[in-house]
Amino acid sequence: MSTGIKPVKELVAEANKVITTLSIDKARALQDAGDGVIIDIRDVRELWRDGTVPGAIHMPRGMLEFWADPESPYHKAVFVSGKTLILYCASAWRSALATKSLQDMGVPNVVHMEGGFSAWKERKLPIHTVSEH
Repeated sequence: MSTGIKPVKELVAEANKVITTLSIDKARALQDAGDGVIIDIRDVRELWRDGTVPGAIHMPRGMLEFWADPESPYHKAVFVSGKTLILYCASAWRSALATKSLQDMGVPNVVHMEGGFSAWKERKLPIHTVSEH
């Protein structure tokens, strides 16, 4: 029985056709060169449980559009920094959708990281521990 709701897999596939995906190595290189900012869009409880990419900025998915909008009282300067904004989540699904949303808003230089935090962990790359406040 069809609900008429487009499956999230389709939304992610559609987003991936129009956004840029960077490899972990390219994301790290941009961050190391000071030309990119890695942004963790996962829920804070995921950070507490699993940690985060060292140097990443936490911006929960639900606030991204508000933080990106220069006219919003929640605006964050990183969105107009001129740097490449590299989003990631756990498996690169939420980050694909978030990248597409920001791109649709006109945010320049927004991409997402291939494989997300799961791929980062699989490669046994450094992880920064995040404690609950």
